[in-house]
Order: sequence, then C-alpha cells, then structure tokens
Amino acid sequence: MTLAELRQRLREQLAGGESPALDADVLLCHVLGKPRSFLLAWPEHEITPAEQAELAALVVRRQRGEPVAHLTGRREFWSLELEVSPDTLIPRPDTELMVEAALARLPAGPATLVDLGTGTGAIALALKSERPQDVVLAVEFNPAAAALARRNSERLGLAIEVRLGAWFAPLAGLRFHMILSNPPYIDAADPHLQWGDVRFEPASALVAEEEGLADLRHLVEQSPVYLEEGGWLLLEHGWRQGETIRALLRRRGFERVETLRDYGGQERVSLGRWPGRQDAENQDQ
Repeated sequence: MTLAELRQRLREQLAGGESPALDADVLLCHVLGKPRSFLLAWPEHEITPAEQAELAALVVRRQRGEPVAHLTGRREFWSLELEVSPDTLIPRPDTELMVEAALARLPAGPATLVDLGTGTGAIALALKSERPQDVVLAVEFNPAAAALARRNSERLGLAIEVRLGAWFAPLAGLRFHMILSNPPYIDAADPHLQWGDVRFEPASALVAEEEGLADLRHLVEQSPVYLEEGGWLLLEHGWRQGETIRALLRRRGFERVETLRDYGGQERVSLGRWPGRQDAENQDQ
C-alpha cells in the first residue's frame, strides 16, 4: 500500500475525531520516523506490513479517545518537542499566551522566574529557550511529572531546576522577578471532564476545590512573599474566571491588573505587578 492510499484510509478511520487529517499525519510521521514534509514529497512510498500493523493498533486506541500525544509520547510547544505522559497535562497551544505575556514583561537584563505546577516543564523550558541568561526554576508536586520535566530539560539542553513539592513549599527564602502558573482550575462537577483528551489526563492537574478557584486563590495570596518589588504574577485560568481573578489580584494589592484573551477570544491569562517600594509610597500619599 502506498503512503497516499494509507493516508486517505487513516483519515476515513479517524473521521469521528476533532482533527482526523492532522491526527492521521501525526501518527504516520511517528511510525515512519519522518517529518510531515515526507508525506507530501513521497506519496508513492510503499508502507511495509509491519508499519501498517503498528498504525492499525494506534488507530484503535485513538478511536477509543486516547490523546494523540499519549500515542506518540510527544507534543510540540513553542517549537520545542516535549515528552508527555499520562502523569501530566498535555501542553495546549493557548498556554503559549503565557510565554508571550511573560516575554513582554520580563526585565531586559537577567531575571529569576519560577513556573509552579510545571508538568512537562513546557512554560519554564519555553522561557529558558528565549532567555538563556535567566535563572528558571520549576516546581511540581507529582514525582513522575517532575522526573518527566527533568528529562525534557536534559534532552533539550535547556538548564532549568525542577524542585519537588507543592506550590511555594520548596521556595523558602527565594524571590523572583516573575511567578507563572497554569494550576488546576476546573470545578469537580464540570461535565467537560468527561469529554475529549481530559478524560485521560490526571484529575489532580485539572480539578480544584471551591468551584475551581482554590489553587488560584492560594497563588494570588502567597505570591507577594516570593516576588521582587515590581515582579509579575501570571496565571492561566478558565474562560469564565477572569473577573474573579482580577478582583483577587486587586484586593491583594497588585497593580496593572489585566486579563489576556486566548486565540479563541476567551479570557485565559490574568496578571498583575507587585508594587515596588516607591509605588507603594505613592499609593499611600
């Protein structure tokens, strides 16, 4: 069977999914060990029986709903190929908004920053790739996920320090120019937890108490202890939570509070700047 014939067959078999053409190409590239350009350049390439059998097994798993990233063990984020596993969230394109926002607000010179609940290490590694002079820490509660983030760091040659622990626990005495987090923010009763890829992702990385706000509240409340004067806090959250997070940030004393919209136009990242000493004095006058 030629590559073109198998490519078409895979698209038909995966037609019930959200992106059958893309899924088919990703699985083909994974099995063949070739870039996507190969699929276009060599449509007459003959697929071996062993490759067909491997693809057939992957298609069955995909038809059952298993994420493509879990089938291949890889996901691209910020042009970095990350190892992924069922121990972590699969990095989403919308989370790249966090990286863009961070790059626009970090100081020109070397900075220290930390990604809380790092998972695969996606945010921390993306920032390290753009700002190699910065000291980048990452914190992760799940030991398997922390080990995965370290593997990604080593394989990509991007030196970040991954510390094991819950939120700020491993950071006593440290201060940062920026704190970033994509924490759990979904209510346990949300029906979306039964849909799509999230069915195969760890609930601990998705669900938070207090209608999904518990961890976000904790991060807003505790971040000033660990921020340098003029430092930034950036938080990813659910599309209906922006107004609440802005209110929490202002109440805690953050300035320049705003919410950024994702590529689908939904409120997705809220942020604020912790005032410097001079800023605080001006506010008191």
